[in-house]
Amino acid sequence: MSKFLTASIGRKFVMSLSGIFLMVFIAVHLGLNLLLIFDDSGELFNQGAHFMATNPLVKIVEPILGLGFMVHIIWSFYIEYQNWKARPVKYAKRNMSGASSWASRNMLILGSMVLVFLVIHILDFFVKMKFTGHPLLEEISVKGVYMENAYALVSATFINSTVLSVLYIAGGILLGLHLSHGFWSSFQTLGLNNKFWLKRWQVIAQVYAVIVAVGFAVIPLYFMLGMYK
Repeated sequence: MSKFLTASIGRKFVMSLSGIFLMVFIAVHLGLNLLLIFDDSGELFNQGAHFMATNPLVKIVEPILGLGFMVHIIWSFYIEYQNWKARPVKYAKRNMSGASSWASRNMLILGSMVLVFLVIHILDFFVKMKFTGHPLLEEISVKGVYMENAYALVSATFINSTVLSVLYIAGGILLGLHLSHGFWSSFQTLGLNNKFWLKRWQVIAQVYAVIVAVGFAVIPLYFMLGMYK
C-alpha cells in the first residue's frame, strides 16, 4: 500500500477520490447557500443550517470532510513537489497552451487561492457558528423550533462589507476555474478516460464549474444589489 501511495498513479488516485468527495460536498453546500436568495425572510436558510448543525449523520461526516480537505490540500502540494523533483531541467519552461487549458496548467495556483478563500470563509462563518458565537446568531423561533439566526449573520456580512462581497464573488469564480479541470481529470484518473466518456466528462465538468462559480458568486452579489434598493 505504501508503494502504491508513493507511486505517481497512487498519488493521483488519492487526489481523485478526495476531489470527488469534496465536489459532492460543494454541490450540497451550494444548494443550501442558495436558500439565502430564495427566501428573504431567512426561514428556509435557517432551517437548512439548523438541520446541518443538528443532524447526527452530518456530525459524523464533518470530521471526515475536514480530513478530506486536508488530504486534498496536502497531497496537491506533495504531488507538485514530486513533479518538480522529477523534472530534468527545473528552470525550463515549455509553451503548453496548445496542449492543455489554462486551468490545468495552473491548478496549484488556483488551488492555493481557493485555500485562502476557504480560510476566510471558515473564519467568517464556520468558527462563529460552531465555536465563538456572534450577537447576530441570537436564537429565533421558526415554526416552533428554536435555532440560531444564521441568515442574519450571513446577510449582514455581505450587506455591510463590499470588500468581502467582492472577495466572495472572486472566490466563487476561482473555485469554478479549479473545478473545470479537476472534475473531469478526477474521473480520468479512475479509468473513465476512453473516447466515449472523456469528452462527456469534460462537458459535464464545464457545466458543473459554471453552476458552482455563478451559484456562489450570485449570493454576495444579491445582497450587494439589495443595499441600493
